Amino acid sequence: MMQRRQSWMRDFLLEEREDPLPFVGSFNIGSDPVEVAANIRSVLGIDGRWASNQRTWTDALAALREMVEQAGIMMVVSGIVGNDTHRKLDIDEFRGFVLHDQYAPLIFTNGADFKSAQMFTMAHELAHVWIAQSGVFNLRATEPSDNEVEIFCNRIAAEFLIPQSEARVAWQSAQSERDPFQAMARIFKVSTIVAARRLRDLGLITPQRFFEFYEDYRQDERRKAQKKSDGGDFYNTQNVRVGKRFASFVIRAAREGRILYKDAYALTGLYGKTFDRYAQSLGFRTAA
Repeated sequence: MMQRRQSWMRDFLLEEREDPLPFVGSFNIGSDPVEVAANIRSVLGIDGRWASNQRTWTDALAALREMVEQAGIMMVVSGIVGNDTHRKLDIDEFRGFVLHDQYAPLIFTNGADFKSAQMFTMAHELAHVWIAQSGVFNLRATEPSDNEVEIFCNRIAAEFLIPQSEARVAWQSAQSERDPFQAMARIFKVSTIVAARRLRDLGLITPQRFFEFYEDYRQDERRKAQKKSDGGDFYNTQNVRVGKRFASFVIRAAREGRILYKDAYALTGLYGKTFDRYAQSLGFRTAA
């Protein structure tokens, strides 16, 4: 389904005579991770403290997703197969994947994963786009597989979220706090797991201390997930499951008669009145 969406989007953009995205494949595995991360921030129009303007790290995650879409990258976040809530995706199989393309790169993040882990996955997949390497991403305890591309993308993701120069300065005061990882998380507006992982990578804490924290964190997240309701706004959910930018183009094409509605339904996984109501939620007028 994701490949079908990407193929359709590419054809649509070519038909619209859009230019290829210049940042796709603009670096390679021999590049400096710090330089790549800086370029990603430049393309998105942000700096190293971009998330500090967000109220919480979950707000920062939503803001990042929006900025990535505005840059021309298709974003899909889902923890289920299609709209079937009984068929959940397994995070032990994958946390995300990327399909690179000069016109329509696509990033998929497993929404069944902890919200806190999705930020790192998203940043990791952005790195894949910048070096034009497709791949499936899975971390166990945020540790990459023994693969040079995955390790390289991990370094870029960490630098993108918490620049090392600023991390070292911030840690000088944060380490004396009662909850030092939470203190770092507040400074950079990331989850505590991302903050702890960055400190571990920079050698500011030991691997042992990180893994002890990680196991406690996972158990706490599971308890929170069990208490959390499965509710939520359906149409807002589709913005992340389908992707607002992609959905808008599909709806536009259907309204203009460039594709059949049955094909638009198949591409979005939304049908009939549900499709029409979702279109209205994105600002489209009621279909004639």
